Amino acid sequence: MIKINVIGGSVSDAEKEAYVKRARELYPEKRISEMDITIVDDNYVDIEYHYDTAPFQRIRRVTGYLAGTLDRFNNAKKAEVRDRVKHDITVSDFEDVYLEA
Repeated sequence: MIKINVIGGSVSDAEKEAYVKRARELYPEKRISEMDITIVDDNYVDIEYHYDTAPFQRIRRVTGYLAGTLDRFNNAKKAEVRDRVKHDITVSDFEDVYLEA
């Protein structure tokens, strides 16, 4: 359900529904959570849309593939992930590096 705030006057329920329908047609990929309708005069309104945040999914590059989860990997690919070597770089690896001008 979209929360609708009307500022500076009143708007009929039918008009509110028309604005919601228009917003859904204009932005079908976005989920609108709130709408501010500001009455400018008898003929014009300003509409501001507030969107829900998009769910974030972590994508990793695993053994040459982009993957969010490993649930679709077969047993061989899961073993490859389990057996891979992770490399760390520490500050001590750089202690002997000197730059001369």
